[in-house]
Amino acid sequence: MNTGVKITAFAAAVAATFGAAYGVGTAADPIKQDPQPAAHAAHDKPSAPERKSSQGDATPAGLQVSEAGYTLDLKTPRVAAGEESELRFAVRDQQGRQVTSFQREHDKELHLILASRDLVTYRHLHPTRASDGTWSTPVTLPTAGSYRVFADFTPAVGNATNLTLGADLAASGSYKAVSLPAPAASSTVDGYTVTLNGDLTPGKTSGVTLGVSRNGRPVTDLQPYLGAYGHLVALRSGDLAYLHVHPNGEPGDGTTKPGPGISFSTTVPSAGSYRLFLDFKHNGTVRTAAFTVQTGKSATPETADTEEGGAHQH
Repeated sequence: MNTGVKITAFAAAVAATFGAAYGVGTAADPIKQDPQPAAHAAHDKPSAPERKSSQGDATPAGLQVSEAGYTLDLKTPRVAAGEESELRFAVRDQQGRQVTSFQREHDKELHLILASRDLVTYRHLHPTRASDGTWSTPVTLPTAGSYRVFADFTPAVGNATNLTLGADLAASGSYKAVSLPAPAASSTVDGYTVTLNGDLTPGKTSGVTLGVSRNGRPVTDLQPYLGAYGHLVALRSGDLAYLHVHPNGEPGDGTTKPGPGISFSTTVPSAGSYRLFLDFKHNGTVRTAAFTVQTGKSATPETADTEEGGAHQH
């Protein structure tokens, strides 16, 4: 396929490649081999239970548009690549009403993650909510293709648990396929080098530590961001399952240091490739470092530049 092929051709290729699990908000059973991830940071409240398939396998978060009586209503299902658009959505309850009350977690009522299906483009957005429950945020997507939108929230009712709902977003324009970046042990962004230490083991809680340095010197004065010194999202390659990644410790607890190392714990559900995105704040700016990791294997001693490195977008 050449670069002049339009998004309509891309959509047809996507449908042939991924089938029904690709273009719908509700996914089927999780992929077993070389799946594609989706992840998120810790929450003080427990995450919603994973849905069980007919084979008894757990379905990770982000693969469903509806869960526990709540539905993600993406009011902007398509945008034009390279142009600023207003992304609008709402969360609806079982009666179809737009939810207007959310618990604040990590300084926000709702966290919005946007990632391309090839896991090259990533955004952690902070939308604003209107009084009627409609959320909105400006967004500019650099390339045409298919994207996944994840809304991470906890309704402010009863004993509600945290939910992550997902929906597909299309960006029109000329499409060019891009391969998943190769596994690497470090990533550079805006002069910072972030090094990944630790392995991910399927079915077990794994610990990873990301060390931040600048000009060869460890950064020891990271600033709190969303209640921690770093915010990590992990997405599974293939279906973009969204994994909850929990930071170990928090600013002001008397033991957690502001760098250079930021540690996290998570459980990956299956073997395959995963894409990790670390947001960290230093000198007043949030930046994002990205890594490709294969479960059960150590990262290769390469350096991967963050594709869209630079300032974190809101």
